[in-house]
Amino acid sequence: MSVPVAYIIVILVWSTTPLGIKWSGAEVGYEFGVAIRMIIGLFALMIIARLWNLSVPWDKTARRVYLVSGLSLFMAMTMIYWAAQYIPSGWIAVIFGLSPVLTSVFATLILHESSFTFGRVIGMLLGLCGLAVVFMEGQSISTAALFGVAGVTLGAISQSLGAVLIRKLKPTIHAIAITIGSLVVAIPLFLANGFYGSGWPQSWPMHSMMAIVYLAIFGTALGFPLYYYLLKNLRVERVALITLITPVTALLLGAAINDEVIGPQVWLGTALILAGLAIYEYGKYLPFKKKWQLRWNQRPL
Repeated sequence: MSVPVAYIIVILVWSTTPLGIKWSGAEVGYEFGVAIRMIIGLFALMIIARLWNLSVPWDKTARRVYLVSGLSLFMAMTMIYWAAQYIPSGWIAVIFGLSPVLTSVFATLILHESSFTFGRVIGMLLGLCGLAVVFMEGQSISTAALFGVAGVTLGAISQSLGAVLIRKLKPTIHAIAITIGSLVVAIPLFLANGFYGSGWPQSWPMHSMMAIVYLAIFGTALGFPLYYYLLKNLRVERVALITLITPVTALLLGAAINDEVIGPQVWLGTALILAGLAIYEYGKYLPFKKKWQLRWNQRPL
């Protein structure tokens, strides 16, 4: 597959995933929606691993990686699916746009990677201001919407923390193998959450099942490998542009297809988050970089 085609597919998948999450749990329950998605995604990835002759190791180091990644996956997806009941789908993509910033914060605290330049600090503060604006919009709508925003934020934090902890383990395992091992760990937790939560649905509406299958095949089995394919073939800056595009496209899709009302305050918060992320990713071109980074590196961690 060519790089431009893969790039477009990843943008489309990331743009439609929030809406798919909302539809997949609309009538069957979010616990059921996420559990079935992960089961189908696991089988699809196992088929891909078989076709590509990829091995999935189960030694002590690999099991540790799968445990960390699986628990992070369970926490992040559970919070996001739960929150999708109370907020428009586009808000999910907007808040998740802060994941690169959150990952860098945890990398600084856990891995002692001092990557905060002057531009990155400015970008982080702008992004947090945007998140605060979205929080205020949720509070003005209802308490449930406020909890939904908080749930997605906790999901993004969980995923970012898990990514840093995995990096600390320095795995040499293929990304697809890590995903398979993570799902093996996480799926029993998703099933238990389904059985002891709201229970399994009595009926399976067609549009909900189609959304679940779409997320499993395109969101899990296709989107994840293509993302790593782009990281191998493009500069990180170009891949990071995806996180600047998908929040806007997700908001527009939610408004056009799901009749979601996006108020001016959410657009303001989105603009602040995207501006902050842009400065954060490309802040190395701003002045005073060396001076700030030197001061930061001299501070004990």
